[in-house]
Amino acid sequence: MITRELKDLAAELTNVIDSVAAAFGPRALPTVDGELDCDPARPGQLVCWQYGVRLEDSTAALRVLSEVVRPTLEEAGWESYDRSTYREVIARFSREGADFSVHLARDGRGVAIIGSTRLVSVTTE
Repeated sequence: MITRELKDLAAELTNVIDSVAAAFGPRALPTVDGELDCDPARPGQLVCWQYGVRLEDSTAALRVLSEVVRPTLEEAGWESYDRSTYREVIARFSREGADFSVHLARDGRGVAIIGSTRLVSVTTE
């Protein structure tokens, strides 16, 4: 059951991720878009919305991340964290309980962006 609050949060997350993806290139393909039950002990009580996209290639992805994406998001109030590994560059962004990560393959084979809204309590009326 999607609440109005979750629907609004999902729309905001989708817009942010789509705008970040557009900075990397024009052909982002959705990978996940839906509600996720987040409390296995009490199913259906806490939910969030997950959304993700993938771009198969992006020229200058590292430069775009450091010179365009990170500064723009930080200016908009998103906190950034470096979660990189030897296989990929990972930038995580968080704000008001929502977060998403930008993954850049070090071998140049694509960009993946996935995130989730903050948790929302689902109440039955």
